[in-house]
Amino acid sequence: MAGVSEIRSSFLNYFGKEAHEVVPSSSLVPRNDPTLMFTNAGMVQFKNVFTGQETRSIPRAASSQKCVRAGGKHNDLDNVGYTARHHTFFEMLGNFSFGDYFKDRAIELAWNLLTKDFGLDKNRLLVTVYHTDDDAFAIWKKVAGLPDSKIIRIPTSDNFWQMGDTGPCGPCSEIFFDHGDKIAGGPPGSPDSEGDRFTEIWNLVFMQFEQRAPGDRVDLPRPSIDTGMGLERIAAVLQGKHDNYDIDLFANLIQAIRQEAAKAGAPDSGGDVGPDFVRVARRVIADHLRSTSFLIADGVLPSNEGRGYVLRRIMRRAMRYAHQIGCHDPLMHALVPALVREMGDAYPELVNAQPLITETLKLEETKFKKTLDHGLKLLGESSADMKSGAVFPGDVAFKLYDTFGFPLDLTEDALKPRGISVDTAAFETAMKKQKDAARAAWKGSGEAATESLWFEIRDKTGATEFLGYDTETAEGIVTALVAGGKEVAKLSAGEEGALVLNQTPFYGESGGQVGDAGIIKGPNGARFRVTDTQKKLGDLFVHRGVVEAGSFVAGNAVELEVDHARRSATRANHSATHLLHEALRQVLGTHVAQKGSLVSPERLRFDFSHTKPMTAEEVKSVEDMANAVLIENTPVVTRLMALDEARASGAMALFGEKYGDEVRVVSMGKMQPGANKAWSVELCGGTHVARTGDIGLVRIVGESASAAGVRRIEALTGEGARSYLDTQDQRVKDAASLLKTRPDDLVERIRALVDERKTLEKQLADAKKQIALGSNAGGASAAANGDSAIRNIGSVKLLARTVQGLNPKDLRGLIDDGKKQVGSGIVAVVGVTEDGKAGLAVGVTADLIPAWSAVDLVKAGAEALGGKGGGGRPDMAQAGGPDGAKADDALKAIEACLSS
Repeated sequence: MAGVSEIRSSFLNYFGKEAHEVVPSSSLVPRNDPTLMFTNAGMVQFKNVFTGQETRSIPRAASSQKCVRAGGKHNDLDNVGYTARHHTFFEMLGNFSFGDYFKDRAIELAWNLLTKDFGLDKNRLLVTVYHTDDDAFAIWKKVAGLPDSKIIRIPTSDNFWQMGDTGPCGPCSEIFFDHGDKIAGGPPGSPDSEGDRFTEIWNLVFMQFEQRAPGDRVDLPRPSIDTGMGLERIAAVLQGKHDNYDIDLFANLIQAIRQEAAKAGAPDSGGDVGPDFVRVARRVIADHLRSTSFLIADGVLPSNEGRGYVLRRIMRRAMRYAHQIGCHDPLMHALVPALVREMGDAYPELVNAQPLITETLKLEETKFKKTLDHGLKLLGESSADMKSGAVFPGDVAFKLYDTFGFPLDLTEDALKPRGISVDTAAFETAMKKQKDAARAAWKGSGEAATESLWFEIRDKTGATEFLGYDTETAEGIVTALVAGGKEVAKLSAGEEGALVLNQTPFYGESGGQVGDAGIIKGPNGARFRVTDTQKKLGDLFVHRGVVEAGSFVAGNAVELEVDHARRSATRANHSATHLLHEALRQVLGTHVAQKGSLVSPERLRFDFSHTKPMTAEEVKSVEDMANAVLIENTPVVTRLMALDEARASGAMALFGEKYGDEVRVVSMGKMQPGANKAWSVELCGGTHVARTGDIGLVRIVGESASAAGVRRIEALTGEGARSYLDTQDQRVKDAASLLKTRPDDLVERIRALVDERKTLEKQLADAKKQIALGSNAGGASAAANGDSAIRNIGSVKLLARTVQGLNPKDLRGLIDDGKKQVGSGIVAVVGVTEDGKAGLAVGVTADLIPAWSAVDLVKAGAEALGGKGGGGRPDMAQAGGPDGAKADDALKAIEACLSS
């Protein structure tokens, strides 16, 4: 059988024909087992099925599961490169039965695949069984026809599998391949079994018991099967190799390493380090390239804690070997295309994440080479006089770490070949001293001191690992509980509080994006409703809410489920802000810069620098441009870059955000001709849609002022935009129905009605003028001394009227007409509006201006109306007041002034 890809396909096709559902590999970050750092076996994704917590419709399955063993209990890191079969990354082929078939069928399926489909010589195979498993022994004899000497009983835990101290467990049966007597070693169970002659290629686990407590083991009602066969090991056997690194996949990767290392300045002979070291280095780089690339593809990024720290260790180990064989330039990122060629067909996530993998490796290696060059020089100077057996001072090691970024494990690795150890206790003491100083400084920083609780929790529990870029469900461990502003031991039903976890898919509020909501399920039906998630101290995620049932304590294993609809709507709105930001820059100019934002499930708000209101045409252009990019439905690409490099590439920073040396760069839209960048490129740590088309639709619903020189747009996307448009459409239909016309003719109908109203309003105003200056009919109110509107007050004629429903702007015309009517005299008109307010105007004919001022008279009348002041000229003045019921009092006040 030729290549690794064909072997993988043949295995899955074989079990597919045997009624197994072929399922894709799960993520390297376990979503259903927070106690595991990485997925390290094929059964991890089925753990809850085997324990009965989850039910699946399929009775049997098969997979090729990507696995990493490089941290915690399963750590093969230091052996990689020096042995034939140690890897940090490997693929586990497996078939699984969930209460369907058991030992007899599992053994038959395995034996037929190996000897018939794969064509292995059965004389070169032997098996082991647990020493008390007579059933398995008998089945092997029957199915395979193996002699007793090739069915070896093993009394140790090597042939008995347990998930933990309690839970499902059962005996194992391992299948070994004999590489021949040219290789040293004996069969399993023999004194020389540690040799390499007999290689385990497949392990069949017969899950038939439940361990309830020590000494209390009962039969499972539905025994199950879990198997695992390392793809690299079986490939070596089928390709006639004894060393996994000689199979086609690794041979191709190592050839690419050889070529790219030469371009990076490494001599093919190895130079000072020699060819044997070069051989080890190439194997290390090939293996670590796989693990780092797949971890990045599954959302792990280099950091100083948790999974990110293990990833960084693997990266740096490979990069250190590249440095030692003479690579002057970064090497790892240049190898990604070769890896994608080898494994991209089977794992499309590798193809999708290729830009992120490339950028991350390049960034990390560029930084690491500077650290390595500088650190090794300082380390050499600090340890020059030390001999084998000496202890390197811990405080100096801490200085190398704290000041120059040279990590402790690198110091230990560099000194190990010289037989020099590091005083790690002194290192930790120096580290604690620095943390205490930082903590004391932080506590004194104003209002932040009121949240010192979070610093204490962060110091005790460590950071929360965020899993939410690529999942909305996961499992986690409760590390702290908070209620009433202090840490508590327990939260019970009905209590409000907060949960802190070791890992979470819930996004913590930051960068304008609101925190996630959802559900956290605990043991025995416990249920915590998350109403908000906040991020404290940069990496501590605090889930706020209320316990709806049961109770929670620290150490609880919990299931986390983000509110999918809420997250999806928020994600769409966040991605839309990026499109609108770029559209604003293109429509209004490059002076546009973000000045704040709010991204919620319901809508988005985006503040930007601009000195004047946007026109309707500009708003439409921005909206149209954003939707045009949306419709292209291009992938939203995320990369990790150095901050300076990201800014140099044209990526825009978000207002108010603090950035470290490494930043996430989110790109949307097609590459722009001549610009060598996507349509929108921004630094952003938020969650986004997978493709621009997932936004659905962008609809701007508001444009207003936010502050001096800052404008604000509000918009809706997806379902919110659709609902908004539906509402607007229904309003159009309702309006058309009221006006007894078709929606298409609504504008013309409204225009005609507006023109008609203007005509009627003019006619009504003219009629009111005539009434006001004519007889006392039509609602006019005469003064107290008679029916005539014109009367003599001393030697002065006064025309005084109150008119109901008159627009104050029409008062001036009435005053001019009144002056003509009296010839010589004073005109005073009060217009009472429909809402009960009053407008007052007073006019004085030219011949009386030396004696009377319209301004003085209007002030007297305004005071009676409850108003103040008034203004105008001696011949014409106006005022107003809130109380139209006092219209007659205002006219009497003017009359009183004329009488005095």
